[in-house]
Amino acid sequence: MEIKKNVKAVLFDMDGVLLDSEEYICKAGVEMFKEKGYAVEPEDFVEFTGMGENRYLGGIAEKHNIPFELEKDKARTYEIYAGLVKGKLSLLPGAREFISHCLDRGLKIALASSADRIKIEINLEETGITQDTFHTIVSGLDIEHKKPAPDVFLKAAENLGVDPSKCLVVEDAISGVAAGKAARSRVLALTTSFTAEELSRADWIAGTLADAGDEVLNW
Repeated sequence: MEIKKNVKAVLFDMDGVLLDSEEYICKAGVEMFKEKGYAVEPEDFVEFTGMGENRYLGGIAEKHNIPFELEKDKARTYEIYAGLVKGKLSLLPGAREFISHCLDRGLKIALASSADRIKIEINLEETGITQDTFHTIVSGLDIEHKKPAPDVFLKAAENLGVDPSKCLVVEDAISGVAAGKAARSRVLALTTSFTAEELSRADWIAGTLADAGDEVLNW
């Protein structure tokens, strides 16, 4: 007799889960601020990781008292970013296989990222994943409150028609783990951006999706 599982859907964060573009968005941000006449360091961005580009860039501007025009400066950052990642992004180990495994099991899958839609589209195109791979895609522009608020995962679950408590959230950031737990979902955290100790609120912790055990989908 088939054992009925509680998990019905998997909600994937993007950066640090399916691919790693952190280096490039950081470089793009540094270059954008340099063009404005201000020097910032890559380390400055760490505390804003996973919070979406509004906060990722805006937090730096606030921290260093830099005049900031959100839409204009963000657009320029994405322009620089698109050039930097051309031909350089690839899926992290196990990402493609894990997605296929979820679909083979009949699970619904969502891409739920704090990033803007334009960054999601650039990243998916560069890694060769079509947007229709996912049953829904939720970007940072689709929600009011960014991580660590649960909005992005609640919206993704709503779009899928699945109770958040029956969703597995896959994250790499401290703010993302907090968001997943606030959504009442179970959370698999990957140590691609932070240490296992920093991600200790998660239900499971693995290096990449290639290392995730069967138990993350068997509950």
